[in-house]
Amino acid sequence: MHCWKVTAVLLLCLLLLSQTHCTSLHDPQPRLTRQRRMTPFWRGVSLRPVGASCRDNSECITMLCRKNRCFLRTASE
Repeated sequence: MHCWKVTAVLLLCLLLLSQTHCTSLHDPQPRLTRQRRMTPFWRGVSLRPVGASCRDNSECITMLCRKNRCFLRTASE
């Protein structure tokens, strides 16, 4: 009787191990990432003040990014 229980447990463990061995660890198709869009409220809240570092005009409250800093005026003024 004890031998049947051990055999059943062993078969169950082998079955579970074979299931985990067959699963894929990565997606066959890479998922495309979509850039997040901000609502107008969050866009206004997240704008940077004059003198803060920036990468483009859309990050500054003045909409003027020059030399990686938010400027108050353009160079021509």
